[in-house]
Amino acid sequence: MASFQITTTLMGLGLAAVILILVRRDHLYLLHGLFWVLVAAAAAVLGAWPGLIDRLAVWVGISYSPAFLLLGGMVVLYLKALHSDMVNTRIERDVRRLNQRIALLEADLRTHHAAASARQP
Repeated sequence: MASFQITTTLMGLGLAAVILILVRRDHLYLLHGLFWVLVAAAAAVLGAWPGLIDRLAVWVGISYSPAFLLLGGMVVLYLKALHSDMVNTRIERDVRRLNQRIALLEADLRTHHAAASARQP
């Protein structure tokens, strides 16, 4: 096995270990960690068997395998960015709704306090 294969395999395994530590310490959400562990595992597999990249590129119809690798990486990152934007949009919507509910509850509480103080002599 060539030194670059060992290096890329170890980098993939090291990345997977770091991600698992981050998930375990609750610095990274479990589902996001699972995605990154899969990315790290793919890096380790492709690092251990670089000929696999060539075979996949030929199977897809791309003659220059590094271009296939870059295209695949870009597609994965675009999908991850799209998913992150969808999650952020949902969180922002939920926060906005919670703020509206809090404002309504505070207004209701002020109304009840005003009514209670008006009833007292």
